[in-house]
Amino acid sequence: MKVHPVATYRVQFRDGMTFDRAAGLVPYLRRLGISHLYASPIFTAIAGSTHGYDVIDHNEIDPALGGRSGFDRLVSALSKAGMGLILDIVPNHMAASLENRWWRSVIEFGLESPFACHFDIDWRERLTLPILGQPFSETLAAGELALEADRKNGCLCLTYFDHRLPLVPSSYAALGDRLGSTALRDIAGSWRGAAADRFHEDVRAFLAKVEVQHLDAALSQASQDTGFLERIHNMQPWELTFWKEARHHLTYRRFFEVTGLAGLRVEDKTVFDDVHRLALELVNEGTVDGLRIDHIDGLARPGSYLRRLRQAVGPDCWLLVEKIRGNAESLPAEWPDCGTTGYEFIPVMADLLVDAQGLKALQIAHDRYTGSAIDIVAEERQAKLLMLRRNFEGELARLTELALPDDGAPPTRDELATAIAEIIAGFDVYRTYGEDGILTATDMDRLRNAAVTARKRGVASVRGIERVVSLLECSRPGIERSEPAFRTRFQQLTGPVMAKAVEDTLFYRDNRLIALNEVGTTPAAAVGDVTCFHDAMARFIGEPMGLAATATHDTKRGEDARARLYALSEAPEQWSAAINRLFGEADLIEPSVAWMFGQMLFATWPYDGQPNEVVRAGLPPRLMQAVKKSLREAKLRTDWLAPEEAYEARVLDVVRDLFAPDQEDVLRDFVASGATLVHAGELNSLSQTLTKLTGPAVPDIYQGTERVDLSLVDPDNRRPVDFQAYAHALACNEGAAPEDLRIADGSFKQWMIAKVLRFRAQHSDLFRRGRHVPVPLKGAAAAHYVVWLREHETSSAMVVVPRLTLRLKEKGLTSADAAISFAQPPRALRNVLTGKLVGGGARERLSIAELVDGLPVALCVAETAS
Repeated sequence: MKVHPVATYRVQFRDGMTFDRAAGLVPYLRRLGISHLYASPIFTAIAGSTHGYDVIDHNEIDPALGGRSGFDRLVSALSKAGMGLILDIVPNHMAASLENRWWRSVIEFGLESPFACHFDIDWRERLTLPILGQPFSETLAAGELALEADRKNGCLCLTYFDHRLPLVPSSYAALGDRLGSTALRDIAGSWRGAAADRFHEDVRAFLAKVEVQHLDAALSQASQDTGFLERIHNMQPWELTFWKEARHHLTYRRFFEVTGLAGLRVEDKTVFDDVHRLALELVNEGTVDGLRIDHIDGLARPGSYLRRLRQAVGPDCWLLVEKIRGNAESLPAEWPDCGTTGYEFIPVMADLLVDAQGLKALQIAHDRYTGSAIDIVAEERQAKLLMLRRNFEGELARLTELALPDDGAPPTRDELATAIAEIIAGFDVYRTYGEDGILTATDMDRLRNAAVTARKRGVASVRGIERVVSLLECSRPGIERSEPAFRTRFQQLTGPVMAKAVEDTLFYRDNRLIALNEVGTTPAAAVGDVTCFHDAMARFIGEPMGLAATATHDTKRGEDARARLYALSEAPEQWSAAINRLFGEADLIEPSVAWMFGQMLFATWPYDGQPNEVVRAGLPPRLMQAVKKSLREAKLRTDWLAPEEAYEARVLDVVRDLFAPDQEDVLRDFVASGATLVHAGELNSLSQTLTKLTGPAVPDIYQGTERVDLSLVDPDNRRPVDFQAYAHALACNEGAAPEDLRIADGSFKQWMIAKVLRFRAQHSDLFRRGRHVPVPLKGAAAAHYVVWLREHETSSAMVVVPRLTLRLKEKGLTSADAAISFAQPPRALRNVLTGKLVGGGARERLSIAELVDGLPVALCVAETAS
């Protein structure tokens, strides 16, 4: 790696962010202390893509972003600034779009396509294309299908609105018979074995010879014959289906529920090589320092994939996997050196900053307000079963088929389907990683625990559970034909079920404290305490170098919004009263929705905003968008599959009416009641930020979060950032005294990031490899500060952060009421933020007030040891 990682900065390309614009950010990012620009996918995606994960060409840099020349200019700018580049690659899937040359070839040539086995397609039947707005028979009867000549691509096609699906060459014979064209029959007879380019040349030659109007009229007339159209459709290697049927039956693996993203078979070396050719070229020529691997859990053989990738990129390339870990879950030991994208850091911040006792009181207040308590374990199971029986019905049916014994012996199909569903519902991690032979001991324990949970439920039969477990364990002599395929498919399904059931369902049903409903958190796990925080930070030191993330393009809310919400755990009764006043006695929306929306409003309200200013700034539409998404994700009264628009409109009317002019006093009261909570949230944010900046993992800063990030769930968290204003603010504040910088507008946070990252760059071994040593405190305010040392060889640094500051204030305490007693006192400490010396004279006791020196947090380094 040509640049040692200090901190990454995630930039979302597209929506106006091009390579040239990103190159213009380099001076600012360098001043901020960033070592690596961390790019969202840059390879060519479908036209109008807003995120880049819908790739259509893995081996072309997207012209929409500036193409290869623009990319080279960005790389040059980074190199001149001494910065590196991390690329986000997408090996799991590609866009199932006709813009995708590989997918188009599969549509046109079926199994004869050179890319037929690049995609994870079940070729025992025709490829299903779920693009219709109604069943095929109704589409046909409505006259929505037609035959046309596609002169641009050199083919004949079946059209459905904007879809122009190329016909398989063999079906040209039937068209030739219908149109009386010997040329079309000849093309059909000669295409087999010919290259696609040659075939298209023949078709173009035919189209050039035929009068345009005559051919178009003939095709239009043929399209009036629904029987002939159906016959042509039935000759294709694909079949058109109603989009709602995809959950029942689909012949290709998709990304989660997204039928527009088709799974790739990168476990095959040819496919791997074709998918990674350009990415590997960029790494091996030294242009790229590292790769972020999207959705590693979707692959058939993640371990084998990573070993092959590591061999291809060499030992120096930084590999990061997008892996959401369960509670205290480690990456598989057999994976080569790779880190994660850092979601596991988020729940550790809850351990540090949430008041566990107050959280219990908040739950009681929630239950009292809503009139019901939520059973997290039961809700999680119910959500997983809903996903399996409905959204992933086709995947469950395919697994069940693979599990059936060859000899027709029991268990039955229904028994196996129930057993598979109950075992998956019992998993507490996203997946296991068995490839060849038996599972690892860790994965075996996870499987058996899930099986025990399934047995206890008493829903699935014992023989059904035993059959499924034996197929997954590979514990029987000999291997049935279905066994490897069953385990692969099972392992590829548990992750999507977990993600859609927990992240995209349960997280929107459990609204007690929505800050805890975040990617990387475990719903059923209790919030820990400071000891849990210290244990986790020490554990991270021994792991491969990864990122520490507090916000990403996938998190449910901005990092400062989450930090603000943590403060609610310190004031449950105050919060409950505020919600009651906000909505009054009106029974316009369910109490659970009101409780959720109140938190959204509190989390996103600008620190100094007045109601009329907030309306002009566009907060209401952002909130309404997030509320609508939340209602559909919860899948209680409305759903993406079956929207109840009248219900949604009633809820959104309530949200909109809160911002009406006659409600200004209500909003002012709500804002005023949360003022102290807002300040506590600001201090939480600084504690969270300094912890990330000084931890063992490389701190990752998502675009725009270096100041105040009060965003909601996507697409709100992908809004453009005013980088010009951010750069100007940093330049103006660089020489300012830290005590003069505002915390509320993000000035202090941004300044602190730049200051600490410069220090981190100078002491990389200390922060990457140094021990994490908790420092005990004494005094009445000891519970409200957390202090620890980072120690490596002869170097050390002390980190001081506040917690539960609302309760600190309520007790009438300050930072002077907590202190450190040194067994071996240092001669002096230097405060990295203020530059001032602290203590001196080998004092055995220092107060937190002396360490922070008027600031909320402190980072101190020992000048010399005594």
